[in-house]
Order: sequence, then structure tokens, then C-alpha cells
Amino acid sequence: MDTIKHTPLHDLHLQLGARMVPFGGWEMPVQYSGLSSEHQAVRTGAGIFDISHMGKFRLSGRHLLSQLQALVPSDLSRLKSGNARYTLLLNAQAGIIDDVIFYCRGEDEWVIIANGATAEKDGIWLQQHLDNINFSDCTTEETLLALQGPQAVQILQPLTEVDLSLVGRFAHVETRILAHPAFIARTGYTGEDGFEIMMPAQGGRVLWQKLVESGVPPCGLGARDTLRLEAAMHLYGQDMDESITPLEASLGWVIDWEKPPFLGQDVLEEQKRSGVTRRLVGFAMHSRTIARHGYPIWVGGERVGSVTSGTLPPTLNRPIGLGYVPAASARVGSEIQVEIRGQLVPASVVKRPFYQRVQ
Repeated sequence: MDTIKHTPLHDLHLQLGARMVPFGGWEMPVQYSGLSSEHQAVRTGAGIFDISHMGKFRLSGRHLLSQLQALVPSDLSRLKSGNARYTLLLNAQAGIIDDVIFYCRGEDEWVIIANGATAEKDGIWLQQHLDNINFSDCTTEETLLALQGPQAVQILQPLTEVDLSLVGRFAHVETRILAHPAFIARTGYTGEDGFEIMMPAQGGRVLWQKLVESGVPPCGLGARDTLRLEAAMHLYGQDMDESITPLEASLGWVIDWEKPPFLGQDVLEEQKRSGVTRRLVGFAMHSRTIARHGYPIWVGGERVGSVTSGTLPPTLNRPIGLGYVPAASARVGSEIQVEIRGQLVPASVVKRPFYQRVQ
């Protein structure tokens, strides 16, 4: 049996009374004060998350860019040093191995952030597909904190040496926070402004304690899930996996069709020509009945798919979800039914995201 892993902040979570749960091989805080209050803190002010369980890889070597280009459907050559791109790792059948963020530090130097539950698999896969590169897995050595919310800039600015107003969305910078080295990226998984901050373990502990002591509420994976679902962001392993392609998962926007050849390209080009038979959609329930992961979706008296994610989110006043339906039923306004405890409950396909922050 595999040993459960702990982040460098594990003891601090216990001191704060966090409710801990197993998640992807790690013991992680699911909530502190409560899911709803943590969710609303991020929407209205700011909250701090420990996401150190996520995979953190540093890569360098000659001709690294050209090798990476062959592995992802997005054109990484468009990135300048200091920029980042959300993209996907695909297998030969165009199935999604993981969704990741590539941070460019130069043509031959990159940082990759991957999902925690798939990090070990991703690391092995990357090393199998890359030749003569330096590959460093920093997952257990470094912390990754997410400071998210409309007040994130004003909270973090006094603690760092860099002018955060110069760090645009999906940009990153290496600097110092509270005298500790830090990699700051203007990225997140909540639908709000904010930063994801990678630091050596001791520096991450210092920053976490400073923020919590100054009144920034700690937030757990429960609030992170409801926040990302309101923003219609995919959760790997629920909303997509290796049996699903980007076009089926409604992630076609990550594909740059004119870029150099990449793994799975032939399958995607065929799907683009012939169309997909299923597609991930967002839906809203007509009642306050909540659709959960795995619940069947029906159209026209037939079971046609299933719910992948669902909740009654704190910001909105109706249950929402994501799920797969036939392509013919994927248009906004299409009527579907979700089977909940033996009853078919009506819902409608709606435009995503469900929530969008005021710019």
C-alpha cells in the first residue's frame, strides 16, 4: 500500500483545525471554516490555498522547445520568456493524459505544473518522450500556494520586490517574497484574479503563516472545487481522461492547427472533419435538485451520457453541472434530463462559464 504524502504545510493545516481528506495520494485540507464562507471569501476578497500536491517539473536542455512542440496541441513557440500557456498532454489516440500549464523561461528552459493525482505518471511520460534534457521533479521539495481573489494584488504587493501590476494574466516572474526566492504566476483555478506562487518549502511556510496571521482566510479543496466549477474549469479524472479527446471535452480552443506535428494530431483532424459524437456541456437544473458526478443524462427518452461534475454553488442560486451529451444536444438551450434517485429532473444546456468576474 502506498504511503500517503503530506505537503510541507501539513502541520500548519492541523493547527488551523482543517478537515483533512485523502486526495490523489496526498492528505489535503478539504475545508477550514466551511466551504461556503471560504468560497465567498475568494469571490469578494481573497483566500489562500495550499496546492503543493500539484506536480512541479523544471526542464532544460538544447532543442527542448522542438521536442515539447511534438507533445502538445498548442503552439509553444508563440510564448516569450515570462509567459505561460494552458494546454494538454495527449496520447497517440488524442486522449487527454493531463491538462497542464507550461511556463516559458526561454526556448530551452520550461516549468510545467501538472495535476497532483497524475504528477507521477506525467513525469514518467515526459521523460520517456524527451531526449537529452535535464528533468527535475520538484513536487515534494517546493510549496505551491494559490492566493486568489479580487484583493490578491494589494495583499501580496507589500510582501514582494516586483511590481505586480506589470505581471499580466498568464505571465510569471522570479523574485523574492519576504526575502525568500519565489516564482510568481498570475494564474489560478477559481475564475478570479490571483497568483500561484512556487517557493522552497521554508519560504512557503513563512508566506502561508504571514498571510493567515494578517487575516487572509485559508481555503480547502472543497471551495476550490465549487469555485472552479462556477468558472466551468475542467477537473481531470472527472470531466476528462485518456478516453476523451480535446474536441469532445470542448477544449478545441487549445489546439493550434497550423503548428508543427504533434501526438494525436491525425485523430483530431479526422474528428474535425467528421465531427464528434459527444461533447462536454454546461447545464443548469430547473429546480434546486443537485446533479452529482456519475448521474445519468437522458434526452428524448434515452440515456445518452452522464454528469461529470455538479454542485449548488454558493455564488449562484441554482444547481449547475458539466456532463457529456450527444453533439446534437450540445447547443445552448437544448433540454436534457438528469436521473436523480430514480426521477428524471429537467435541465437546460447553458453558456459557459456559469460565473464570470467583473474585470
